[in-house]
Amino acid sequence: MTIRTVLFDVDGTLVDSNYLHVDAWQRALGDLDVAVDAWRIHRAIGQDSARLLRAVAGERDEAWNERAKSLHSAHYRTLAPRLRAFDEAAGLLRAIAARGIRVVLATSAPEDELALLRGALDADDAIHAVTSADDVESAKPDPGILEVALSRADAASSDALMVGDSVWDMAAAARAGIRSIGVLCGGVGAPELLGSGARAVHDDPAALLAALDDVL
Repeated sequence: MTIRTVLFDVDGTLVDSNYLHVDAWQRALGDLDVAVDAWRIHRAIGQDSARLLRAVAGERDEAWNERAKSLHSAHYRTLAPRLRAFDEAAGLLRAIAARGIRVVLATSAPEDELALLRGALDADDAIHAVTSADDVESAKPDPGILEVALSRADAASSDALMVGDSVWDMAAAARAGIRSIGVLCGGVGAPELLGSGARAVHDDPAALLAALDDVL
C-alpha cells in the first residue's frame, strides 16, 4: 500500500521526554499529598491527562484535576533543559519528507510544551503540519487528534501511517483506521505495542530510519 502521510507522536517517540513527564507528575501529585509510584505513572503516560489522573489518583473534582495539571506543567518546565531528541529523529523526518511524504506531528501536547519539543527536535523544515492540545477536547486513545492530523495533511486514513511509543497511540490509530508502527524508546515493550495494533516494532527513530525502505 502507498504511504502518503506519516503521523508521529512526539513525546517518547521522537523526543526523550516520557520519564521527565513521570517525574513532573510524581512531583505534582506529591504537592497535593498523593504518593504514587513512578511505574504506575509511566504506565499511564501517553493518554489524555484526565484519564491519567483517574488511573493514578482516582476520581477527583475538576478543580483538583486542574490544579494537578498546572503543577505538572510547572515542574515539567523546570525539567525542560533535559529534553533531547532521540538519535536520528530529525534525520528520520527529513528522510521521509525527501520521499515526498507528508510528515505531521500528531500530538496533544499543550502549545508551550510543544514549543519545547519542537525546539529539541529541530526539524521544522521537514514537518508539513502539527496538532496540539487546542485541537481536541480529549486526547489519545480517542482518535480525534489523528483525525485532525489527517485533515491538515489532506490525507485519507488508508494511505497514512502512525508512529508512536504507547499503547494509546496504537489504540487511537486503530480507531481512526490508520496502520501503525511502534517504537520502544518510550519504555513500553514490544508485546504490548503489537497487542494494541502495531504492525511492527522498532527500537527507536534510528532503527526505523535504517529500515525505512522496508517500511514505506
